[in-house]
Amino acid sequence: MSVMATAGDEALIVARARASDAAQDAAGAPAAADSARAADAGVPVLALQAISLSFGGVTALDGIDLSVAKGEIRAIIGPNGAGKSSLLNVVSGLYRPDRGVVRLGRESFTQVPTARLAALGVGRTFQNLALFKGLPVLDNVMMGLVARRRSGFVRQILSTPQARREESEARAAAEEAIAFLHLDAVKHRLAGGLPYGIQKRVELARALVARPQLLLLDEPFAGVTLGEKQELATHVRNARDAYGTTIVLIEHDIGIVMSLSDRIAVLDYGRKIADGVPAEVRSDQAVIDAYLGVAHEGETELVI
Repeated sequence: MSVMATAGDEALIVARARASDAAQDAAGAPAAADSARAADAGVPVLALQAISLSFGGVTALDGIDLSVAKGEIRAIIGPNGAGKSSLLNVVSGLYRPDRGVVRLGRESFTQVPTARLAALGVGRTFQNLALFKGLPVLDNVMMGLVARRRSGFVRQILSTPQARREESEARAAAEEAIAFLHLDAVKHRLAGGLPYGIQKRVELARALVARPQLLLLDEPFAGVTLGEKQELATHVRNARDAYGTTIVLIEHDIGIVMSLSDRIAVLDYGRKIADGVPAEVRSDQAVIDAYLGVAHEGETELVI
């Protein structure tokens, strides 16, 4: 009997020890999660380090450093040929820089893998609209979720349960993005028959439907009226506020940039000549010279 009692006591002790360890692990888990979140909060969503790029001996980018904080609207401006689109193409993996590193969160790349952009949480629009003009708006927006689908072509043709589920989820997400950008009235119309300003909104909806962490906008306000620019700017700001999306945009309209952006980087001939909040950039003499071509005596800020 004493031996049995001893064995029972040992089993009880082990059980209590395991329960204590489990309780400690459970208590420590929230603290560890909080610590991890705090650490991630300090990591830029995007960081460029010494990015250089040339084409046939012509320098497009020269040692560019740039960081973008979570939830920031970050503008990149500069005269024509300054290297703005080249920089965006490096970030999205279309160009491989000669030197430098691109950091997306905690991952580092000498060339960003374009096939992994969606998985890395990156979305993008282009200067020239890349819509499927013969498809309705709803189908165009759903295209923004193609990278998430796991059911192959055959499963989709056979309409397997997995394929039907993914189709339903994609449609619901697209409907939400369309409503967010006030496109409900045109969601069943062919994209190619819509006014240019509306097509710009459709492309923005397609970029947002996957809820990217980082959204790259290449001249989103080009070719639209002043009223449409203001409306698009509101949608961009709302996307940041509603979804926590971090936004990097290239734009020539300085007035829109100054009112929309948290920080602005200015490029000229492939070099970064200024970087700061709008008020700092507006009064930077190097920026004034780059846009006006010469330094004017008594000129103290960029006139917009």
